[in-house]
Amino acid sequence: MIAGVAAASVALGVAQLAGIPIGGRADARTAVGSAVVDLTPGPVKEWAIQTLGPLDKPFLAVVVLVVIAAIAAIAGTLETPRRPVGSAVIAAAGILGCAAVLSRPGGTALDTIPTILGVASGIAVLRILIRRFWPHPEREAAGNELADPGRRKMVLYGLLGFGVVSGVVGAFATRLAHSVESDRKTFAVPTPRSRVGPIPPEVQPKGVALPSFITPSADFYRIDTALSVPQLSRGDWRLRIHGMVDRETTYTLDDLARFDIVESVTTLTCVSNPVGGDLISTGIWTGYRLADLLAAAGVHPDSDMVLSTSIDGFTAGTPVQALTDGREALLAVGLNGQPLPVEHGYPARMVVPGLYGYVSATKWVVDLELTRFDKAKAYWTRQGWAAQAPIKTQSRIDVPRGGQQVPVGPVVFGGVAWAQNRGVRAVEVRIGDGDWHPTELGASYSNQTWRLWSFPWQAKEPGRQSITVRAIDNTGGVQTEQRASPVPDGATGWHTVNFTVVPA
Repeated sequence: MIAGVAAASVALGVAQLAGIPIGGRADARTAVGSAVVDLTPGPVKEWAIQTLGPLDKPFLAVVVLVVIAAIAAIAGTLETPRRPVGSAVIAAAGILGCAAVLSRPGGTALDTIPTILGVASGIAVLRILIRRFWPHPEREAAGNELADPGRRKMVLYGLLGFGVVSGVVGAFATRLAHSVESDRKTFAVPTPRSRVGPIPPEVQPKGVALPSFITPSADFYRIDTALSVPQLSRGDWRLRIHGMVDRETTYTLDDLARFDIVESVTTLTCVSNPVGGDLISTGIWTGYRLADLLAAAGVHPDSDMVLSTSIDGFTAGTPVQALTDGREALLAVGLNGQPLPVEHGYPARMVVPGLYGYVSATKWVVDLELTRFDKAKAYWTRQGWAAQAPIKTQSRIDVPRGGQQVPVGPVVFGGVAWAQNRGVRAVEVRIGDGDWHPTELGASYSNQTWRLWSFPWQAKEPGRQSITVRAIDNTGGVQTEQRASPVPDGATGWHTVNFTVVPA
């Protein structure tokens, strides 16, 4: 078993080193993990997002390594000097790895070379270990001497160490060699004709520690299917617009200079955000109106969907109406005055107010196909999620936190509420099962952004308490009490937090 794991370690290390000139697309581990993500049923993916949050990708990477180690251990037990059954198992795993690499968008035969070299190295190591260093009845029958245990351990640990070190070095070198971070740092975000201006301080309630109205880029939530962040330079980026259009067009970033550059403040929300969840952020986006790009292509009247595709193959289906009704749907190239962070879509992504991200917020976008909802399905809709996904009226309590102790006396609670494309008119809270009370709202910036609220309260008696919140949007719609999971079109329900009042 240990010999098999050592052989797999060498195989992975050699593959990482050999993959440095090619880049991340040659990484069989990532390709296998991505294939697993694609084949995993939607409810299981949702469980992973809800349970693991931003740790879902590292968790899957660890699982892939554990599975590889388990297969390698089994291969080691099956290997004999005369019957290379374990080697055949490693070869079969290599074939699956190559198939996974070829299945990824843009995968070529060249990308499988590191995997092939790694598998060949692993088989060679396993054969040498079994033939020269491991006890076996066939070896004993032949009267061959066995290396002493000390030497065997030295060779074994040396191979394991080589595999681990070369794997780490290879991954680090690949990231350095193919990172577009330097390309990003030299990109000057185009200056909009009119900027949004400073955010009024009145949007931020005083006396309570709430999230900043504008989310710092480093804190912006991230949910996507990319196990390895795509590295796409602005020089290599192209955007193809085709399908049900009069004029098929392909743009470079330089070509976009003929369109107006605009700035917009928009709150994005993930459909996987549970009641009270934090998968929501607000940013200042700089980009080009998607309506202008579509108008230049000449959209056919009977087209009702834009199928957007990322460089890594992810797709989203967005209603044409949402891109053309004046809500400042953007092909964004900047966030908070800087180029998009690489993990958030550099060099270009979609930002569409009022829709959950899985139908609108395609990162690293390279293709827009005009089509129809009755002809095409996107990544998540193929797995049972709703094709139409307007953001629901929701609210959250940030202060107090669950289980927090609150001293007797005056306190200030608070949180956020959102109803993108409609706006928030009011937020109400109740303590325990009491009456609903209006909160004090931060200034409304626009219908496309969240609204922060605060609620001064007098904590009178020690004991357990709870606070519940609900929002009312500008159409008069009251946030529903009915609980629903995020699947298939977003969670609903009132957020309640339990806390304890203690003596001052």
